[in-house]
Amino acid sequence: MTPDQPDRLDHQHLNTLRKTLHELRENLALLDERMAEYVMDTDVPLQLVKQKRKTTKRLEDLNIELLHACRPDATTIATWLTDLSHFSQLVTKRPLRSYQLEPAQAILDSILHHRGLTFAVMMSRQAGKNEVSAQIEAYLLHLHRRFGGQIVKASPTFKPQTTNSIMRLKDRLDNNWGRGCVRSREGYIVQVQKARALFFSADPHSNVVGATADILLECDEGQDVRADKWQKDFRPMGASTNATTVLWGTAWTSETLLAQTIAQLHHLETRDGRRRVFTYDADVVGAEVPPYDLYVKSEVARLGRNHPLVKTQYYLEEIDAQGGLFAEMRRALMRGDHQRRHEPEPGKRYALLIDVAGEDETAGDAMTRMMMENPKRDATALTVVEVQTEFGRLPVYRCVDRKLWLGVKHTSLFQQILALARHWHAVWVLADNTGVGAGLAGFLEQALGEKLVKVTFSESLKSQLGWDFVSVVETGRYRDYVDDEQPDTRQFWYEVATCQYEVRQGQTQAIKWGVWESPAYDGLIAYGHDDLLISAALTAMLDKQTWPGTGQSAVVQTEDVLRKIDEEGEW
Repeated sequence: MTPDQPDRLDHQHLNTLRKTLHELRENLALLDERMAEYVMDTDVPLQLVKQKRKTTKRLEDLNIELLHACRPDATTIATWLTDLSHFSQLVTKRPLRSYQLEPAQAILDSILHHRGLTFAVMMSRQAGKNEVSAQIEAYLLHLHRRFGGQIVKASPTFKPQTTNSIMRLKDRLDNNWGRGCVRSREGYIVQVQKARALFFSADPHSNVVGATADILLECDEGQDVRADKWQKDFRPMGASTNATTVLWGTAWTSETLLAQTIAQLHHLETRDGRRRVFTYDADVVGAEVPPYDLYVKSEVARLGRNHPLVKTQYYLEEIDAQGGLFAEMRRALMRGDHQRRHEPEPGKRYALLIDVAGEDETAGDAMTRMMMENPKRDATALTVVEVQTEFGRLPVYRCVDRKLWLGVKHTSLFQQILALARHWHAVWVLADNTGVGAGLAGFLEQALGEKLVKVTFSESLKSQLGWDFVSVVETGRYRDYVDDEQPDTRQFWYEVATCQYEVRQGQTQAIKWGVWESPAYDGLIAYGHDDLLISAALTAMLDKQTWPGTGQSAVVQTEDVLRKIDEEGEW
């Protein structure tokens, strides 16, 4: 069937089909809501599962009946092509939700009336912004297929983001209207008769071929695209045609292209009252999609509501590009009510966490030795944590003791750490395996066997460790002993309070963190050091270990469904 075939559909029958489809979608939403009440899929009653399958099949059949039973005339086609809601239901057969239709209709109004407006659309992670973008593109290509025109879309990378955008658009064009009319060219162009969509990488090192966006100019994941790249290479593509522009994404820092654009658009909104910024956080999406609401709640329980990734990806709240990593609220969460102890308690489980420094010929008390001629020398830090486990929950870590060594030869250090591991009956010992630490970690592995976990630091691993430790703190799972006013305790809390972070711009969402002051010693504090903090942060890596007697569920290792969707490009 093509849009040119003129058989008419009885309008009364069309209205009946639409009403039935609406009722079926409401029933399906109710079924999803009822099934979401069960924690495990295996707990869902079989009757509900069968009812959902039957309803879904009936919905699919009616969609097909609606599209195939009629051969729409020009009036019906015009109706479908002036209403994205009808288009998504009847053509792509992927109905958009209300929070998706709202920005889409504003964007299309600007395009169809040649307003040349710029929009910013933020939706929480995997709420369907890529689906909206693809359906708008498919809709516009059909609308301009006889007259021509170009859509230009930029993404932070070619693989996987640009390729995912291309595949998603081709999928949405795979219908009775588009089949046989769609061509792919040069690996970055999707064409429907005379209309084209061009997809480019906005990677700083990419060479972008000059193109004109006379239908629409888009920027995907605008928080990850560099502002200078966008302004220099892409923004001019819509200048001669005054093309409508859309930046899609989620929140990150106030320094991103998306954040800067939103600030500018808010200023324009106050001047003319026309809405240009559309934001839909996890609460808005969850109200319409109950399973999504449950997933986000589980992420909040796992990471903490104030975790930077939860704040930005799900609740669209900007974070500072740099600042203190452990503000007073986080430090308060880290303070426990238990006393320091140097002996293990019967029935308790313990782990040792070691950040290794270099060795020196002259040994001595760590805090005093910080006054040595080389104040930059790091100390080897060891943290002892009691691990409290409960079936089905992530562990809670209570720091009960710590120790510092400076300039101690690794042969002697090995014997002392081994003695401590045996003294505490440590279930796990995590040891720095980076640089000079590799030798010591190797000796410990020979002595402790599978109890020893080597940690080889890299830029990406330290970044992830920072995020993970923040999530442990935010969920109340790290507690330090009551301040005993000892030098190493004072040093630890200095390092926590002084620790800074800096967000790396780009799609990796990486951070650089640590204590960056110039090394010095005033008799109380060894400035510019973070050995004890790094050692304590290794608690986050204990989440990946198995704890005897708790079963596999003691460490909840669930697949990140949204990450899988990101990688496969499916919405």
